[in-house]
Amino acid sequence: MKENDKTFSASAEVSAPLRDRFGRVARKLRISVTDRCNFRCHFCMPLNPVWLPKAEILTYEEIARVAQILARMGVTKIRLSGGEPLMRRDVDKLIAMLRAIPTVQRIAMTTNGFYLPEMAERLKEAGLDSVTVSLHSLKPERYEEIVGRREVFERVVEGLQVAQKVGFQPVKVNVVITKGCNDDEILDFAELARKAALTVRFIEYMPFDGRKEWKPELLVSGEEIRQTIERTYPLTPLPREKGATAQEFQFADGVGGHIAIITSMTAPFCQDCDRIRLTADGKIVPCMFSRDEYNLKPLLRSGAGDEEIASFIRRAFWQKFVGVEMLLRERQVVPHVRPMYTLGG
Repeated sequence: MKENDKTFSASAEVSAPLRDRFGRVARKLRISVTDRCNFRCHFCMPLNPVWLPKAEILTYEEIARVAQILARMGVTKIRLSGGEPLMRRDVDKLIAMLRAIPTVQRIAMTTNGFYLPEMAERLKEAGLDSVTVSLHSLKPERYEEIVGRREVFERVVEGLQVAQKVGFQPVKVNVVITKGCNDDEILDFAELARKAALTVRFIEYMPFDGRKEWKPELLVSGEEIRQTIERTYPLTPLPREKGATAQEFQFADGVGGHIAIITSMTAPFCQDCDRIRLTADGKIVPCMFSRDEYNLKPLLRSGAGDEEIASFIRRAFWQKFVGVEMLLRERQVVPHVRPMYTLGG
């Protein structure tokens, strides 16, 4: 990693805000707690994934230490992901450790929902604030074809219902829309938001699939998604929070939950991106659309002090990629970067 003139030094204060070279400040941390998953969604997982050796996965103590250092730099929101985060044993213990960091305001989790029926209450008691469940079809047979497992749809739906029952706020649904796969269900998901008072987040298909099958022709744009919904249910846009990944809408008639649309491929939000990522094996990833990653684990396991670790993170984040917006402006095809399961989104 290169030093950038005199911007960084070994004596940099841990408490200074974490900025990149474009002036963006990190406020959100996304942590992949494991690369393992019990599903095989085609837009994420390869058919035969090779899992990281357990010895290479960060311990909960190591993850919490990094989170605490980043919190002192101004990070206030944490999202846990995978792989499937609920495959990591006793993940509620990690949540409790993160909850104990005084300046962390919110802890969320993205999950496939399979283990939520029995784990939701434990997660809530440990300090988890909200959950987002990935649900890519409302048709049981189609859903199970997408995830590569049979007889799981009802269990995932139950997990979503239990999440609402135990009081997570908010409960959201993620759906990746792919042309020829589930683009005929856009209105069905809008109706789910209305009936179940959920936030349904429609996500444009991105080139992070483990099988490298992504191509532009399979993309359904956020604008197409919005127009499909509005032909039946007019939407009112809500103010976008700085750094938000989605444009959120409420139904104009005031019924039900919200719709959110994540336009990573057609109208990305790179200019005020405030996220930094930590992979399960200890790599700092400043931008998911860049192959750049910086291995923090050797420092964590060699007795380095917080100041040295903070300095490493600063140098990594300083070099954050300008963003996918640049590729779109230059009319370049966005390349396949990495499988989503290795990063967690």
